[in-house]
Amino acid sequence: MDDSDEDQRLPHHRETKEYVSLDKLAELGVLSWRLDADNYENDEELKKIREERGYSYMDFCEVCPEKLPNYEEKIKNFFEEHLHTDEEIRYCVAGSGYFDVRDHNDKWIRVWVKKGGMIVLPAGIYHRFTLDTDNYIKAMRLFVGDPIWTPYNRPHDHLPA
Repeated sequence: MDDSDEDQRLPHHRETKEYVSLDKLAELGVLSWRLDADNYENDEELKKIREERGYSYMDFCEVCPEKLPNYEEKIKNFFEEHLHTDEEIRYCVAGSGYFDVRDHNDKWIRVWVKKGGMIVLPAGIYHRFTLDTDNYIKAMRLFVGDPIWTPYNRPHDHLPA
């Protein structure tokens, strides 16, 4: 990802485009799946992932100016670099957006999550989220047990995660 201050919703490719493999993301602890977003209620693969990983809580969040209360404030908060002490699990059932994660050299990697994409960010990874230029995502949020929403803005390197 480039270091430009242009609109955060743009792809932000470097001058010479560089792509990161799913294996490279997995080395950072970032996991992903491609699922059937049109059939999430009955998707056996989603059910299997939830059972294997212990994702017992689920809800939905729609991020767009028309549906998210305090949209401007929330989108700024989502884009503030932070970490969580638990995994962050998002399954895009409609729309799209970007999750930016830090690599081992503290460089940003931009992950474009589109309809059908499910991503797991490990506890303790610095990240941020923004919409793309379509300005809409509907995401299923999954948690182990009760949801914990606490973001710890950088720096919080002392946390055990």
